[in-house]
Amino acid sequence: MLAEIKGLNEECGVFGIWGHQDAPQITYYGIHSLQHRGQEGAGIVVTNGEKLKGIKGEGLVTEVFSNGQLGDIHGKAAIGHVRYATAGGGGIENVQPLLFHSQKGSLAIAHNGNLVNANALKHQLENQGSIFQTSSDTEVLAHLIKRSGYSLLKDRVKNALSMLKGAYAFLLMTETEMMVALDPNGLRPLSIGQLGNAYVVASETCALDVVGATYIRDVLPGEFLVIDDEGIHSEWFSLQTNRAICSMEYIYFSRPDSNIDGINIHTARKNLGKRLALESPIEADVVTGVPDSSISAAIGYAEVAGIPYELGLIKNRYVGRTFIQPSQSLREQGVKMKLSPVRGVVEGKRVVMVDDSIVRGTTSRRIVTMLREAGATEVHVRISSPPIKNPCYYGIDTSTHEELIASSHSIEEMRKLIGADSLAFLSEEGLLDGIGRKYEGENRGQCMACFTGKYPTEIYPDTVLPHEKLNL
Repeated sequence: MLAEIKGLNEECGVFGIWGHQDAPQITYYGIHSLQHRGQEGAGIVVTNGEKLKGIKGEGLVTEVFSNGQLGDIHGKAAIGHVRYATAGGGGIENVQPLLFHSQKGSLAIAHNGNLVNANALKHQLENQGSIFQTSSDTEVLAHLIKRSGYSLLKDRVKNALSMLKGAYAFLLMTETEMMVALDPNGLRPLSIGQLGNAYVVASETCALDVVGATYIRDVLPGEFLVIDDEGIHSEWFSLQTNRAICSMEYIYFSRPDSNIDGINIHTARKNLGKRLALESPIEADVVTGVPDSSISAAIGYAEVAGIPYELGLIKNRYVGRTFIQPSQSLREQGVKMKLSPVRGVVEGKRVVMVDDSIVRGTTSRRIVTMLREAGATEVHVRISSPPIKNPCYYGIDTSTHEELIASSHSIEEMRKLIGADSLAFLSEEGLLDGIGRKYEGENRGQCMACFTGKYPTEIYPDTVLPHEKLNL
């Protein structure tokens, strides 16, 4: 993926295991397989049944755990987290899992998603005396749990969850149990597996495969699970559920070998490319995809179009994390460092360049320029998703209309700005059909807000900048 240079980033990935003697080591491999979901920080918290111990740091998983620290912690259960900062910013204090200690015991929390009412809840909690140690929206849950009047922890957690709005897949762990919760819209993916007698929970099924766990099922919207030494117990904290899985999980974020709601990501993306070829054909000599997330769609496009698929763009996998560079000139240099055109493939050819999305347009413009410099006679850009016209408030770092080129430009204007000979996007209907989430002509549970502006939850005023407009 080109998340680092495209500016389209999902917030986090979570992984947990209960009931295994190698829990810390397995969690390391679990979060390593989810590294694509966040590269700014990583952490693991372990329980031995009596106390919680955590290790976390800024950077990649291999950087955070580079000195053999995991050999110093032992336990039967662990939760882990990889982070891309969209809510609360960076800093070691915001790296998860967050770990809290009290006289009644300890609690660790790992969160994937974004709470749209976090600021409103923070104001309320601070007025009641709470003092926040981080700027992460995840900490809100800990304070709500602490202030709940229920006697049992699971009831306090369920009560706190009922106050949250937005996207969240939570893993919580005490000395003696792990709790799992998915928001009532199921905006983020979360799966359960089994490894021997141990239970595993992960943001994507690819993590289950990597550690050798057998997939059992997805966590359902509004579901609350308690996992302990006696097994796994399912309850509900919300009965008002309305499935709305994030479209970008299928289009961009998830690994191709993952499955979400029974749909394989590679297959879905390939189908999007096939549908795109039917909707927007063009005469050309070669089809290429922008690595890595667009490769599947490019293969599908080439198959239906009857045009050879070739590796016209190569990704350099050994470049540092250039996304930390703030200026536009450095961002564009990052594109050049991470991608190289294959002159022998594109020179003298009419090229179809398939990509998964256009956010700001700067990366697309640079890639088109590189292909022309490598000798392409024509560059036709095909996007395997509809135009992203609206901000996401659920954990993707597109928070204003100004960031989104499609919000204020027509397709023809975008074509001119990126320098392509032609530009076409997949239709909204084609997206639903291609992924396979359409039933009897209707969307059977997919969030399309970044394309349509119709959000599945209430969006709170302090989540949106004053000049932003919403179609609720």
